[in-house]
Amino acid sequence: MSTTTSLLLTPGEPAGIGPDLCLQLACEARPQRLVALADPDMLRQRAELLGLNLTLHPYSPGGPGWHEPGQLEVLPVPLAQPAQPGRLDPAAAGYVLACLDRAVALCLSGEAAGLVTGPIHKGNINAAGIPFSGHTEYLAEATGGQPVMMLATPGLRVALATTHLPLSQVSAAITPDLLERILRTLCTDLRGRFHLEQPRILVCGLNPHAGESGHLGREEIEVIQPLLERLRAEGMALIGPLPADTAFTPKTLQQADAVLAMYHDQGLPVLKHLGFGKAVNITLGLPIIRTSVDHGTALELAGTGQADLGSLRYALQVAAQMCGLASA
Repeated sequence: MSTTTSLLLTPGEPAGIGPDLCLQLACEARPQRLVALADPDMLRQRAELLGLNLTLHPYSPGGPGWHEPGQLEVLPVPLAQPAQPGRLDPAAAGYVLACLDRAVALCLSGEAAGLVTGPIHKGNINAAGIPFSGHTEYLAEATGGQPVMMLATPGLRVALATTHLPLSQVSAAITPDLLERILRTLCTDLRGRFHLEQPRILVCGLNPHAGESGHLGREEIEVIQPLLERLRAEGMALIGPLPADTAFTPKTLQQADAVLAMYHDQGLPVLKHLGFGKAVNITLGLPIIRTSVDHGTALELAGTGQADLGSLRYALQVAAQMCGLASA
């Protein structure tokens, strides 16, 4: 548990809805201290565009332990040039990553309790000539962690064995070593971060019908099942491998605290159908606490006041709970 009550907010892509959401969130009272890492001029301009009456204050380590509505502490990170809502500019890529770098440093030093990230635009960062596959991978490299992506909404947690891979590469990527690391990290963080004494995990198979006894694929027989049997012998509460269309039925989900899906689109469409707008992306396996919104930059909504605050609000709530702070 952190000794600070500060939660950091990185708005993400400045042309998207991330700044809008952070400013809207700042209008609400919070029992945690909120600190945004962003360009103050960009935030002021966006607040004016949205008609929000906010006062920005420069960040200092010894500030209050809570958040006053209508006030926002800002640790300034300058943009190379002004951002226009809805208009991507590769010149902003370095700014987006600089915000993350500063936030990681504050979390690693213990000056901040955790990090909540707004949506970024991976394509815009790559367009600037910076190889970038995603928030999760970038934060893992910056912190030395071994990441596991887990999305959650009330009533369902879904972790991923593989994340941003083409479907043609998934089977080769699912090895005993990978699954063991993912499952050990998932169990450890469900215990340590979510206070589940004996977490129960449903493990999906890779193939339809979990391979149909080898007739529809042999990954379950040759890779997944042997690994699960070995970890169950150590005391892990693992169920499966199950067909995904069985794992995600209400009766089966009642048996579990989390589901491990083998690839991105096996698990996340179900979770987003259940909880879009109130879901959170959680990065397990890092030495810092990080949560994020479950949506993209929504460039067409930037500056309109129509962006839905639900996912960022829930991401903040989950980060506060993981940090041992009062829930938002």
